[in-house]
Amino acid sequence: MPWIACLAVPLFPLAARLRSEPELLHEAVVVVEGNGDAARVVAATRRGRRAGIEPGQTLPQARALLPRLVVRARDPECEGSARAALLEAAGELSPRVEDAGDGVVYVDAEGLERHLRSAAGDGPWQQALGRGLMAAAEAAGLPARAGVAGSKLAARVAADQAGSPTVVSAGGEAEFLAPLPLAHLTPDLALDPKLAETLERWGLRTAGDLARLPAAEVASRLGAAGEALHAVARGEDPRPLVPSVPPPAFREGMTLEWPIVTLEPFLFVGRAALERLTVRLAARGLACARLEVALRLEPDGLHERSIRLPAPTRDVKTLLTLVRLDLEGHPPGAPVAAFTLVAHPDRAQEAQLSLFGPEALSPDRLATTLARLFALLGPNRVGAPQPVDGHLPESFALTDYEPPPPPDGPPETALPPRRPHGGHGLLAVRTLRPPVALEVLVQENGNGSGSGSGSGSGDADGSRPPASVAVVAGEETAPRPKIHGRVRVASGPWSLEEAWWSEEPVARDYWDVELASGGLYRIYRDHASGDWFADGIYD
Repeated sequence: MPWIACLAVPLFPLAARLRSEPELLHEAVVVVEGNGDAARVVAATRRGRRAGIEPGQTLPQARALLPRLVVRARDPECEGSARAALLEAAGELSPRVEDAGDGVVYVDAEGLERHLRSAAGDGPWQQALGRGLMAAAEAAGLPARAGVAGSKLAARVAADQAGSPTVVSAGGEAEFLAPLPLAHLTPDLALDPKLAETLERWGLRTAGDLARLPAAEVASRLGAAGEALHAVARGEDPRPLVPSVPPPAFREGMTLEWPIVTLEPFLFVGRAALERLTVRLAARGLACARLEVALRLEPDGLHERSIRLPAPTRDVKTLLTLVRLDLEGHPPGAPVAAFTLVAHPDRAQEAQLSLFGPEALSPDRLATTLARLFALLGPNRVGAPQPVDGHLPESFALTDYEPPPPPDGPPETALPPRRPHGGHGLLAVRTLRPPVALEVLVQENGNGSGSGSGSGSGDADGSRPPASVAVVAGEETAPRPKIHGRVRVASGPWSLEEAWWSEEPVARDYWDVELASGGLYRIYRDHASGDWFADGIYD
């Protein structure tokens, strides 16, 4: 027979609110629906129930029983986030989960016995399933009860029984439901008042009393509603389990008790929401690639921001810093009455571990570092440089950084480019941005003889090789490389022209110079100003 499990959260509106405000767990709290003195109690914590507070009472009646009562209104944001978290918790044990409403989910348990028999020990595997579902819900901040049966109705009723988890034996649904009051046959709906009155006049009190009546007689006297209730009393439930589709994004939010005017209190409650988001992302093996912040303003308005991260991350501190910097740069301009954080997920980057050689950098740590740089430097300043169609060495475009995949095989052993004047090795140039201003003495002629002249003034066309270079006085106080000495070898010039048709054309003569001290540099002379600059260092 097919097995279905039900996971139900008692007093769901209250549980959802306490999930967002765990500091209220030990307080006398009520959740109300409505406004002012007409607001009515929906649910109360244990301290409130012990004082006599019951659902349906007005707020003044509840305050009369317990003056120091913490009151919270029903919050669609909190309840929506809690429903999603409950679905995700149940999804940890089965891929087929149905959302049945506020705080109730059904789980298709078919095939799970093969995975749960070892965890069940000497007991039935259904008990292990129920305990696993309750533990997953508890980890999500939602205390729940579980029931396992052959139909959705029996599982739902079993989830409401004491001593959870409750397992209904195979084929024993009718026997399980028989001693229960008729109202328990519709746990999610109220029994039709006229039907309930008729059954009361007939002297029927329990599901077993109704199940013993002939089906044809019940249908002829009570119609379709009575026929359906009679089938339920016999343990029949034709409703199939309809799996829910996972949402494309993860949401967390809440309505604030009082509007927030300054940034710090908002970041305090926002941090708790981000922590809940990252826990849900981690359970799915995902990370946040884009974070949306929606603020509902007082008295009327909406402020929305979208923060794209350079790499997916689950670091709460980094995400909170990004939110802080974005709101500081784009303040909402009005008090915040409610907020929603939406994390658009992506797969966390993976890396192949190595049995030999140094340990590779963790992709998660790399993503966190990039996100922190993004937060410190701001947008459009962190990424991977890509060449553009042009001649200037400093021209580039910034794209999203994506670490390259690990190589499939051993590195190639081809001979690297030869270094000038002996030796082998891979040449790379570290560009200097901005370029360093230089004082350059050039040779009188190309054969290296003669005396030097000033920094470019005696070399109108830039064709004579440099004889010595030095950083312009005053530049050495900046954190710049110390470039100073006699030029031993100079190669060039390589002329460059860019955008000659524009108002700011570029014309330069580039040289590669090796100093007597051993440094190898790329320098150039600007035609317009006649000044020399160090553009890069060869390593």
